[in-house]
Amino acid sequence: MGILTTMKTCWRHRALIGALVTRQLNARYRGSILGFLWTFLNPIFLMLIYALVFRVYMRFDMDHYPAFVFAGLLPWIWFTTSMSEGTNSLIANGNLITRAMFPPEILPVVAVIANLMNFVFTIPVLLVVFLISGIPFGWQLAWLPVIVAIQCIFTLALTFLFAALNVPFRDVQHLLTNALTFWFFLCPILYPLERVPDILKPVALGNGMGTLVTSYQNIFVHQQGPGIAALFAMLFGSLLLLVLGDAVFRHYRDTFAEYL
Repeated sequence: MGILTTMKTCWRHRALIGALVTRQLNARYRGSILGFLWTFLNPIFLMLIYALVFRVYMRFDMDHYPAFVFAGLLPWIWFTTSMSEGTNSLIANGNLITRAMFPPEILPVVAVIANLMNFVFTIPVLLVVFLISGIPFGWQLAWLPVIVAIQCIFTLALTFLFAALNVPFRDVQHLLTNALTFWFFLCPILYPLERVPDILKPVALGNGMGTLVTSYQNIFVHQQGPGIAALFAMLFGSLLLLVLGDAVFRHYRDTFAEYL
């Protein structure tokens, strides 16, 4: 099966993946004075901006609103940055792709893992925000690794798909940028799911990230377990999407060098 072959290839080159992830993390803020601190500062600034606009200017009434936004914003940043970098990863590393022995499938994996590491590094900041907000931690946090694993599969599936399509069709990266902006507002990140009309809730939850964002908010903000049925439906759908993304990637794999 194709996906198993891809997994074996990634495992066989795990040392190379680790080296490329380290290189990407080191290069991200190279030359800046604050360096790695921007990993924490960027989402904090975004949280403060959204809190100012929606809580102060637009008078959005909700308890612990900054913490609510932060809980949804961090996984979204992981997702959207992985998608953007992963989609462009093959083109950006064309000099590696043209080498006969280099496995191109590891480049989308590197993008997802590097941004996963950034997400993991910001979780302590998230916990500090919740302590400041007076929100206690409960047993629901035990669901966090499960939700992170499902998001990892979902993100990797889409990254494989769009990275492969972006090589012969360069419009994909530009279309994706606009699609991610639209997708952001479809997800209940800046507003609670309860504010969405019933007729539109399937759209808010059925876009993939909506289910994941809601799950993070449930375990962090609402002190309750995630919707287990929806979460495992998301897992099943992500696995199917991963098989599809891998199939498309393998279909175009032998033509990458021609376009690059």
